Amino acid sequence: MSNDVFVITEHLDGKFSDVSFEVAGKAKELAKALGGQAIAVVVGGGVDANVFASDSTIQVDDAALSQFNPEAYAKVIEALVKEKSPRVVLFGWTVTGMDVAAWLSAKLGVPCAAYAKDVRAEGGGVVVSCQAYGGKLTAEVAPEGETAIVACLAGSFPAEAGQGSTAATKIASPVDLSGLKMKFVEMLKPVAGDVDITAQTKLVSVGRGIGGKENIELAEELAAKLGAVVSASRPVVDAGWLPRTRQVGKSGLKVKPKLYLMLGISGAPEHLEGMKSAELIIAINTDKKAPIFNVAHYGATADLFEVAEAMLELL
Repeated sequence: MSNDVFVITEHLDGKFSDVSFEVAGKAKELAKALGGQAIAVVVGGGVDANVFASDSTIQVDDAALSQFNPEAYAKVIEALVKEKSPRVVLFGWTVTGMDVAAWLSAKLGVPCAAYAKDVRAEGGGVVVSCQAYGGKLTAEVAPEGETAIVACLAGSFPAEAGQGSTAATKIASPVDLSGLKMKFVEMLKPVAGDVDITAQTKLVSVGRGIGGKENIELAEELAAKLGAVVSASRPVVDAGWLPRTRQVGKSGLKVKPKLYLMLGISGAPEHLEGMKSAELIIAINTDKKAPIFNVAHYGATADLFEVAEAMLELL
C-alpha cells in the first residue's frame, strides 16, 4: 500500500467538470499530509489531460473509453487501484461517481464514504465528513482498511486549487475491454426549452414548499416584477409543475445568476450543486434548520407566500 491519493476525473464533450478540479486540489493537500502523491486519473481520450495541479496524471486512452461506460470505466479504475494501491481514491459524488465508486467499493471490498463535504488526514488515516438527511446531519467517519473510497459533493472545495499544467502520461487500457456487456449507444441531450435558465442574471426558484402547480403563478408574477425567470428544484419538475428545462441541480442545469431567490427549497446537496456559484443567494423557508441557510447570503424563516406577496406590494 502507498500513501498516494487517486483522483478519478470526469469529462464530457472535451471539457472537465468543475468537481474534478475541486477534488484534485483536495487530493494535493491530502497527499501531502499522508506523505504520498496526488495522482489524477483521466479515463478516455479526446480531452487535454494536462490541466491538473497533481503530482502526476495518468490518461488511459482506448477506443472503448471514448464515451462514458460505467462497466468499462469501473474495470479500468479497478485495475489501476489494484496495481498502484493508493491510500485514498477520490470521486465527485456525481452521476459518474455514483455509478463507479459504489461498484469499485463492492468489487474491492473496501469502504466508500459518500456525500463527503471534507476529508482530512488524522492519526495515520483519514476522517471524512459526510452529509446525511439532505444536509441536516454531518457524520464524521474513519474508513477502516488500507484503501478508502471517498465521493465528494460538488462545491465542497475551491476549483482553482486543482488547476495546473501537469503533463499526462498516456497508457493503454490495463484490462481487455473487448467483451463488455454494456455498450454506449447515444447521448441524449435536453431539447431546447422556452427559456435558457443558464443565461439568466436573475432567477426565482421554487421548491416543494410552493405547495402545488396552481401556486407557480405567484412565483411567475414575482419573477416578472424582478425581471427574472422562474426555475425549480427537482421535486417540482418531477411533479410536472414546470418543464425539465427549468430544473436546477445535479440532474438538471447549473446556473450562475447575479440573484438566486429561493422559495420553499430546503437546500439538498443535489440542488446546491447546480446553483452554488450564484452571486447573491436569498432563501425563504419555514424550517429554520433547512441546510440552505448554511449557504444563503440572506434568508428568512417565513411563509414564502407572505414574503412573495409583500415583495409584490413593494415592487
